[in-house]
Parts: sequence; C-alpha cells; structure tokens
Amino acid sequence: MKRKSYEIDMCNGSLLPKILLFSIPLMMSSILQLLFNAADMVVVGRFAGNSALAAVGANASLINLLTNLFIGFSVGANVLVARFYGAKKEKEISETVHSAIVLSFFCGLGLMVFGMIVAPRILELMGTPHDVLDQAVLYIRIYFAGMPVILLYNFGSAILRAVGDTQRPLYYLSAAGMINIILNLIFVIGFHLGVAGVALATVISQIVSAFLILRCMSKMEGGCQVEWKKLRMKKEKVVQIVRIGFPAGLQGTVFSLSNVLIQSSVNSFGSVAMAGNTAASNIEGFIYMAMNSYHQTALSFTSQNFGAGNFKRIGKVLAECLAMVAGVGLLMGWAAYLCGNQLLGIYSSDPGVIEVGLMRLSVICTTYCLCGIMDVLVGALRGLGYAVMPMIVSLVGACGFRILWIFTVFQWRRSLLSLYISYPVSWALTGGVHMICFLWVRKKQAVSLGMK
Repeated sequence: MKRKSYEIDMCNGSLLPKILLFSIPLMMSSILQLLFNAADMVVVGRFAGNSALAAVGANASLINLLTNLFIGFSVGANVLVARFYGAKKEKEISETVHSAIVLSFFCGLGLMVFGMIVAPRILELMGTPHDVLDQAVLYIRIYFAGMPVILLYNFGSAILRAVGDTQRPLYYLSAAGMINIILNLIFVIGFHLGVAGVALATVISQIVSAFLILRCMSKMEGGCQVEWKKLRMKKEKVVQIVRIGFPAGLQGTVFSLSNVLIQSSVNSFGSVAMAGNTAASNIEGFIYMAMNSYHQTALSFTSQNFGAGNFKRIGKVLAECLAMVAGVGLLMGWAAYLCGNQLLGIYSSDPGVIEVGLMRLSVICTTYCLCGIMDVLVGALRGLGYAVMPMIVSLVGACGFRILWIFTVFQWRRSLLSLYISYPVSWALTGGVHMICFLWVRKKQAVSLGMK
C-alpha cells in the first residue's frame, strides 16, 4: 500500500519524531478550536453580560453528556481503520469508512431531535437559575440543530487520524474557526443576538468544517476514499465500531454525568460562581485538549502496530506518550495557574468571578498531568482492542468516586474547594489502576505469543 505525503508510517522507524509529527498538528487543532470557543465566551461575556456567559457555560456539561456516547463511536471507527491500515486491508478500510460516515449522520439526527426536546427539561432539573434558564434553553436548542454535521466532522477527522493525517483537519478547522469568530462579532455585537448569535455562529462554522472534511475524503485514494454510491452500513463493521466505541462513549457519558452533578452543585452557589467556574473551565480546556492529543496518538499508534503485528513496539509507544503528556500537563497547567488573574480577566472584570475561577485553577491546573496520564493509558488499552476494561475502571474509579464524593465529602464540607478536590484524587486512583491493567494485558499477550 503506497503511503501519501500526509500519512505517517507508525509501524517502522524512530518513534519520537513521528509521535511529534502526529501530535503537534492535533494539539494545534484542539487548542485552535478552544481559542474559537474562548472567543465565543469573551464576546458573550463582554457584550451580553454575566448571565449570558453563565447560560453558555451551564450547557457545556450537558452537551457533553448527550453527545459523548455517539462521539465515542468515532473511537471505534478510528481503532478499526488504523488496525486494517496497519494490516494493509483496503477492502476492510473502505467498508469501515463508509459505514462510519452513514452511522455518524443518523446518530446526529437522533441527537438533534432528542437534544432539542429533552435538554431544556434537563437544564431545569440541574437547578439552572431562573435568570439564566431562558438563555440556556435557547442556546442548546440552536446548538443541537447542528448535531448531524458536528458528528460528521468528528467521525471524518477520526478516520483521517487513523492513517496519520492530522494536518488537513487543522487547515479545515482554521477556516471554520475564522468564520465562527467573524459571525460572532456580527451576530452578537452587530445584531445584539446574545447567546443565540453565539450558537448560530458555532453551527454555521461546523457546517463548513464538515463540508471540508467530507470533500477531502471524497478526493482521497485507496480505502479511505468516500464514494457516495458506496455509502451504506455494513452490519459487521457497524457491530465492530459499536463494540469498541460504545464502551468509550458510555465512559464519556458517565464522566459527563458526574460533571453534570458537579455543575449542579456549582449552580447552587449562584450566577457569579457559575460564571467563574465557566471561565476557569474554558482555560483548563486548552490544557486538556493539548494532553488529549497524546491520548489520540497512543490510540492510533497502538492500533496500527497491533494490526501490523508489531507487539514489542507498543510498549515504546506508551512510554513516549506518557513522558510527553506529563511534560505538557505540568508545563501548561502551572503556567495557567500562575497567570490565572490575567487569563480570567479576559473573560470578566468582576472580582467575584475571578476569585472563583482562580480557586478552581489552583486545584485542577496544578494536578492536570494526572488526567493526561490516565487518558493515555486508556488510549493504549483501547488500541489493543480492550474497550470494556478501561470503561469499567474509569466508571468506578473516576465517575463513581466523584459521585460518592459529592454525596459525602461535599455535603460534609459544602464549598467549591471541596468540590474541586475530587478531580485530582479520582485521576490518581484511576490512572494507577489503568497502569496495572495495561501491564496485565501486555503480559497476557506475551504469554499467548510466546514472547519473553
């Protein structure tokens, strides 16, 4: 199989240069996307007020809750395409790609209907304050109208990552992001549409990014080329995608459920606390997405090498990804905390908002490398085909622990600080168990293959 200039040979040669070549564009894409999201926050906070900023922030955990299950299916598509690519099985790649594209569109339609009807009621159950609720409902309904194209982009970029292409999604995201910023300024400042303007700008920019990535895939050569006449779901491939992706999606959904409970707890402290929490969370997102690029790297590199039968190379992939994610997490996390006052001041000039945001940064950012380490281990396990194991560990060790914390420690010492401390404790516990699981899986594989 002839490799194209944008594809990376993950199965041969020195690992570190290829890991950097893969992860840096991915990291830049993630950070760029968050810069555009931050622009949304800054525009709405500065020109529509704290209640509008709180309304947008109140939706973040709920949107993740409703979308993570289906976005998890893109992980299944990534693992399968990378595995077949490593094994040089063109027909299998093509069937997986076309099945994934169709699956993403229908999942998006279902999410659109469900989100627009059910999400407003969930916002009420979360205890969203009345001065924020109407704007939050308006935002989420417009956002979910764009769900089919949002999932199309996520599945398409996951497929490109599987063959080592992280550069072109960066270009497409840059174009869509610039459109998003321009439309934000027009809708919010020019037409005074508030949260509706931010949501409309987001949906339109997502339409652009989905169009660009589908256009790219229709012009590709080989198994990843999208041909409209072949767009149908192969039962075998859909089952495999769901088998790998469902545990990943369920894990993300339950993680989001614990975050919804935490958001509900934050809501009880009022709109100022909500705004400060929103601003800090947005800053943390830059660090998380930078670290998440190494989760994606571990997933794709492990999957390709597993498909190619390069089992000894898998341990080296994990070691280098862990070293990189720890360094990025420590550097960016502490930088964000030390510059917290200045960064939070971009979102709001309210001293109360800045105080709450700085409290969150002091706990989350200084320990965020633990989250990155945990996620890289999950990526490696999924790349080896173990989807259920990391899901169970994460659900019990992180999500279950946080929910237990909310109903025990938080009730005993009811403060934002005690709420935030649940994050680093859960990361450390879960990451340790994931490491034990990876070592057990590698030992099991070594025995089955007669390796020493």
